Amino acid sequence: MAAQTYIAISELHPNFSHPTVAGIIIGKSDVKSFPDRKTIGVDRFTFSFTIKDSADFFINVTAWGNDGYINGLSNSFSTGDCVVIENSLVNNKDPEKGDRFCPTTPSLYRLLVSEAHSQVSLCADMSTIDRLLPLIHLPSKDSGDFYSLADIVANGQKLAGTVINILAAVKSIGELKQFTTSDQRKGQRLEVKLFDDSVSSFPLVCWDREAIQLVQTMIPKETVLFIADAKISFDSFRDGMTATVNSKTIITVNPDTREASLLFSYAKEVSESGALDEDEKPEDVPVDSITDVYTVSQLKQKAQENPEAAFFGITYSFLSRLDIDSSVSRVIKTRCSRCKFLVTEDVASCTNTLCAGRDQPLSATTGFDLPVDLTDHTGTLHACSLRSPVAESILGCTTKEFTNLNDDERTAMKWKFLLERCKTYVKITPSTKVKSGTRGVVLACSVADPGEVKQHMAALLQRQ
Repeated sequence: MAAQTYIAISELHPNFSHPTVAGIIIGKSDVKSFPDRKTIGVDRFTFSFTIKDSADFFINVTAWGNDGYINGLSNSFSTGDCVVIENSLVNNKDPEKGDRFCPTTPSLYRLLVSEAHSQVSLCADMSTIDRLLPLIHLPSKDSGDFYSLADIVANGQKLAGTVINILAAVKSIGELKQFTTSDQRKGQRLEVKLFDDSVSSFPLVCWDREAIQLVQTMIPKETVLFIADAKISFDSFRDGMTATVNSKTIITVNPDTREASLLFSYAKEVSESGALDEDEKPEDVPVDSITDVYTVSQLKQKAQENPEAAFFGITYSFLSRLDIDSSVSRVIKTRCSRCKFLVTEDVASCTNTLCAGRDQPLSATTGFDLPVDLTDHTGTLHACSLRSPVAESILGCTTKEFTNLNDDERTAMKWKFLLERCKTYVKITPSTKVKSGTRGVVLACSVADPGEVKQHMAALLQRQ
């Protein structure tokens, strides 16, 4: 079919009979069923999707029919596919009924699709596909009209119950949780952690299968989202704000906008610095609540088996690397308090061009910041972070006192721990940015009691 025979969404009108429209799917709802008012005991099935055929125009399409037709049609395409719709009915929108639960569109109309009259198929015309594909990266709302995560947090409960636009990057994608409701309906829930240059972690909750499938294709720390019409609510359990994807929400992945491009660059930079892996502070978990003991190889294996979740453990291992006798600048570092970027103390403001506070006076923290290796009979966990304030309690001195030590005193401090069997509490975070795929943070460390080591080693050998 030639591209010029398609009717533009902007030109659609109820007087048109048998219109043929081509567009790219920018949003899609789950299939739902309702009792048929005309036939008792029979259910009618429906789902909606939103198609776009130009930078400024998109329209909602609703399909109705029996179970087989609607589920078959829904399974035949996904968000991001280009489709051709033939013989749909052009209806006026009804803001009080169905359209109340669909994405807001610039069109005055909506399309109705039925098995008897209409056909929806994947577009096969390459010139049309090439024209439509870039539209998937254009937000459905004004690209400058969004809240930063800091705005949401700052407004707090004043925003509860409202629907807003959000621009944020994907930090992590949680596990899919399946459940059954009290009336035996099956459901699912997936939580995504978002971040931007103002807030390092903010929850986005997805309940719809379609939204979850879209989210699961995203690459954490390399994906920016423009989320149009996300619902904001206050979560009393977390004592904080959350965003939820609902039937009105349209998610634009990696939007083609200046603001998204800046955020993408920031996300890449802060991800490579490792700052994102540490912002869920170790002190959030009391060290004395950590009881699971692992060998080094078990720590690595658990990180590989569950590549999305951080976990905590104890390892009886040797500190095989502790470079505290190298130059002070390699042991003590200064980072911007806002973006965790490494800076020198003599600069007036953060040198990270993407830092939210780059135009303000530098707010920085200085502390121990050094890599340590943990080794036992099963292997070595390389380049675990040992940072203040944990490092100060382990080494028994402040950064100021450390700078006043001479070389011999630093070497003596090093050998107090180096190649000693230590009881080390660690937080393990999977990371694609390091060669091993695993990042470790030392939460506490002390020379181990030999009897305790013997007892735990015997237990570990029995478990293997």
